[in-house]
Amino acid sequence: MFLEKDSNSNKRTGWIEVVCGSMFSGKTEELIRRLNRARIAKQRVEIFKPHIDTRYSEADVVSHDANSIHSIPVQSASEIMFYATQVDVIGIDEAQFFDDELGAVCNQLADAGCRVIVAGLDMDFQGNPFGPIPKLMAVAEYVTKVHAICMECGSLAHYSHRKIAGDKLVMLGETESYEPLCRKCFLENRKKV
Repeated sequence: MFLEKDSNSNKRTGWIEVVCGSMFSGKTEELIRRLNRARIAKQRVEIFKPHIDTRYSEADVVSHDANSIHSIPVQSASEIMFYATQVDVIGIDEAQFFDDELGAVCNQLADAGCRVIVAGLDMDFQGNPFGPIPKLMAVAEYVTKVHAICMECGSLAHYSHRKIAGDKLVMLGETESYEPLCRKCFLENRKKV
């Protein structure tokens, strides 16, 4: 079993893993890969996503390259606790859209012996820390930052540049609305806004 035994008791030891980066960097793909490996190992897995994420599917977590895994859409982070019983591994996608309670929920699950894998944007379209992800990165045992390829110069990209006008923080979209950019290209495009 993936979860280790605590030397002081018979309780399993849990932990938090964060997979973060820009849009189109493979965060959801990596989440799905880790969850599928846990299922192959016969671990009990449950996946959650925010109810507002309906881009590809109402219920499934779907990567940009169309890999998918069934999930439970929830309204709030605390709702995860209702469904997360008798589970070894918890997956949470699009974590930046959850409320600030997500950190406490993830800690509670890890303290109870669950492996918690969280995927989400670490920065918003303005380049600022996004939602509960920065706090989760601070308390997580493992952080993986993945990168896309800059659509302007081909360098590693870690910014999600919004191509359409609007100040609204949460605006669901795909390649028509966003593109990954490196630091240099992102700063140049921000000057144009």
